[in-house]
Amino acid sequence: MKSDLKLKGQSALVTGANSGIGKGIALALANDGANVAVNYVSNPEAAQAVVDEIKANGGNAICLQADVSNEAQVQEMFRIMCRSFGTIDILVNNAGLQKDSPFAEMSLADWQLVLNVNLTGQFLCAREAVREFLRRGIVPERSKAAGKIICISSVHEVIPWGGHVNYATSKGGVMMLMKSMAQELAPKKIRVNSIGPGAIQTPINRSAWETPEAMDKLLTLIPYQRIGQPEDIGNLAAWLASDEADYITGTTVFMDGGMTLYPGFSTNG
Repeated sequence: MKSDLKLKGQSALVTGANSGIGKGIALALANDGANVAVNYVSNPEAAQAVVDEIKANGGNAICLQADVSNEAQVQEMFRIMCRSFGTIDILVNNAGLQKDSPFAEMSLADWQLVLNVNLTGQFLCAREAVREFLRRGIVPERSKAAGKIICISSVHEVIPWGGHVNYATSKGGVMMLMKSMAQELAPKKIRVNSIGPGAIQTPINRSAWETPEAMDKLLTLIPYQRIGQPEDIGNLAAWLASDEADYITGTTVFMDGGMTLYPGFSTNG
C-alpha cells in the first residue's frame, strides 16, 4: 500500500472485479487506501483471490456476488456493501461482456444480453450508488465530492466496430448515460466520468494478443506500440476517484495508446 493514500477512509465497489481490468482497478483503489468490494457473477475463487491479495498488501476488501443486470441482486449487493463498510464513496461500473457475430446473424438474445449487462447494469448500479450519495451527502474529511462514479466504457463508444454491433452500441449508450448523469448530478457534488480503454491484455480479448502474429496485427492499431495492462486502467481510476481530479466530471478519458487517433491515416490514408 502507498504511503500517500489518496482514497484513505473511502469505500469503493468495483463490478466485474475478479479478473482483467476490474481486478486491476480493485487492486489500485485498495493500494490508495480504499476499502474495496469485489463484485463477481461467477468464479468466486477468483474473486476471493483478489480479496486475499488486497488483504496481504494491508488493505481491506470483501467479495460480493451479483448479476449487475438483475435489479434485486444489485440492490441486495448495495445493502451488504453499506452494512459492511457503512456507505459507498466510489462506484466503478466495470462489468461487461461480448457476444460477437456478424450483424445479420446476431440473435436477439445476444443483443439483449450485452445491452442488459453493459448498459442496464451500469444504470442499476449507478442508481443505487447515487441514492446513497444523496442520502449521506459530503463528508469533507474523506472527499470534496459526495460521491464518484467511474463508468468503464471503451474506445468503441466513438469507433464503430463491425461484427460487434451490440458491444459498440452498449458503449455508445454508456457515454450518454455518463454525460447525462454528470450534468444532472453535478450540483449535488456527485462526479461521473468514464474511462475508455483501448486494447488491454485481458482474457476477454485473448485471441487478439496470444500469438505473435495476432499481437503484430493489433499493434498496427496502436501508435504507442504496446498493449495496455490492467494496472494502467487501475492507476487512472484511482486518480480519477481522488480529490486531485475533483474538477473533472462528464468526460471520457481515453487510455488507448493512441487508438482513437485513427492510425490508418498516419501516412495520409
